[in-house]
Amino acid sequence: MSKIEDAKKILKEVGMPEQQQTDIAAYSLLTLADIGPKGKWSTAKNEWTRIHDVLQFSSHYYGKVYAENTRETIRKKCMHQFREAALIEDNGKATNSPNYCYRITDETISLIRTFRTAEWNIELEKFKASHSTLIEKYASKKRMEMMPVCINGEKLKFSPGKHNALQRAIIEEFAPRFAPNCECLYVGDTIKKDLIKNSDKLARLGFAITNHDKMPDIVLYTPDKDWIYFIEAVTSVGPMNPQRIIEIESMTKNVSAGKVFVTAFPNFDTYKKFSDQLAWETEVWLSDMPDHMIHLNGDKFLGPRK
Repeated sequence: MSKIEDAKKILKEVGMPEQQQTDIAAYSLLTLADIGPKGKWSTAKNEWTRIHDVLQFSSHYYGKVYAENTRETIRKKCMHQFREAALIEDNGKATNSPNYCYRITDETISLIRTFRTAEWNIELEKFKASHSTLIEKYASKKRMEMMPVCINGEKLKFSPGKHNALQRAIIEEFAPRFAPNCECLYVGDTIKKDLIKNSDKLARLGFAITNHDKMPDIVLYTPDKDWIYFIEAVTSVGPMNPQRIIEIESMTKNVSAGKVFVTAFPNFDTYKKFSDQLAWETEVWLSDMPDHMIHLNGDKFLGPRK
């Protein structure tokens, strides 16, 4: 039996549904376990593995070539279900981080190493008997990593990661200082894309939103000033550059409220990396210096302070 069929058999016997017994799921498991065509299951590993590694591994060792855009399929149709079933865990980074990785759990790798041995059936029964406990164990671990935040008086939780940590700082530190009494109309999450989305209010303000529009990371609205804050939280990509302004202006051409464009960075070093990309007539906020703003506004604020 080929290693692909072996992997499918393992997935079936641990209880994964048919949708996760496909070729691509098998290649994912083989990559995670570092098992080539001539490898032995007894030598299976559980090193940290990226989605991109699955594409490279399946191509190099099995001659199966997947396009780069297959990564989202692997994430949604394989890794997500493997993690929910406590077969694997992730490293807690943001899903859009280049350092986001998965690995087989210690319990699962111990089981896999017995495949095609006399111990397999015994270890499989032990694994199944404790499976619900394992699922709760790894689900609890994820819950502990979540970052609580209060938005519009509602207690919510961001997924772990630098990007969401910065978004939390924007809500908790930037908003009270520079957008007091504001309402959060939109905020995304690296895992749950639309954590908050007040579609009705956005529409009343004149937004033309389609599923293809890329919303800013955070949208705040202050009714007393009738200002809308479009905020990008930048740890690695995505500042308010001229192209980004054009994109937001396109979806808000019917918005009459005043528009404020803000790029938030965690610190000055990150800001310096993107300073030459930022658009004029925008604002910069640094979470490690929360009381101050940097204005890229031409002559709007030119003149003596007193």
